[in-house]
Amino acid sequence: MRILFTIAHFFNPEGSGQHASLRKDPQTRRIALTTCLTALRTLYDKSQYMIDIGRHEAIPANQGNGHDLDIIVCTTKGFHLLSQIPLSSDFLMHHNTNVEPMLLGFECQAVLKSCLGKYDYYCYLEDDLVLHDPWFFVKLKWFNHHTGNGNLLQPNRYELSPLGTVPKAYIDGNLRPEITAKFQNIQEQSQLKGKVMEKVIAFHRTLNPHSGCYFLNAEQMAEWVSKPYFLDRDTSFIGPLESAATLGVMKTFRVYKPAAAHASFLEIQHFGTVFLSLIGNQIPLWEKQVQGKEKTQTEAKNKVKKEK
Repeated sequence: MRILFTIAHFFNPEGSGQHASLRKDPQTRRIALTTCLTALRTLYDKSQYMIDIGRHEAIPANQGNGHDLDIIVCTTKGFHLLSQIPLSSDFLMHHNTNVEPMLLGFECQAVLKSCLGKYDYYCYLEDDLVLHDPWFFVKLKWFNHHTGNGNLLQPNRYELSPLGTVPKAYIDGNLRPEITAKFQNIQEQSQLKGKVMEKVIAFHRTLNPHSGCYFLNAEQMAEWVSKPYFLDRDTSFIGPLESAATLGVMKTFRVYKPAAAHASFLEIQHFGTVFLSLIGNQIPLWEKQVQGKEKTQTEAKNKVKKEK
């Protein structure tokens, strides 16, 4: 199988500092990009081996899930860290542009269109997303084989903080219904179920189809490109970044994500802890909310008993 990955990458050390791509110290962004790129090769490339100790040689491994990969990193106006990452020159291809940084995701769409008919999967990722699942594309192929190409399965994004109050959190929970209502009807085939290794997995139409990425098979990519709105650079879904990653596929396909009970069935890591750090601060833990309500109710009941 041939897979094309396009990645939107930007870094400006003279920026506002509001985002990791706009901070003076490039270290965090450099690690994120290197981790993102390395994961793609180590998980999905054919160049994987097992050391046969008895025969004292390396033999091919994971060839059943090995693929031919091309990685194209899209940058703009020379603001990038590609010269600072410890990867060989043939690891990826560099596509430089002059667009506004927030619109780089649309340039990735143009690259994908230019390669139509050459690959089995067409993929887009933001530069701080990291895959860890070697069976990721097997799961996508299984999903579409059983449900059809009109349905798109998106991964749940998560962040990790092993030493934090919450070690792992999925960061793309439901938006208010009106935010996506004009782009999708989540009541249409609202839930799908499938059995995987004797376990029933539920997939829900989602009020937040954004994952900062998408992975389309060849038929799905051709379908999206055929739409009159393809590459119209519409930024009406939240903002330019979210629109480039999500709006077009949301208009074209019924978007699903694995239900919360089995969120890890298809997932992707968001590098860092920007969202995770909000839990316990701006975002209270549900357990604490429930415990607080139970405590209040208990105190009220005790008060009533005393008055009686």
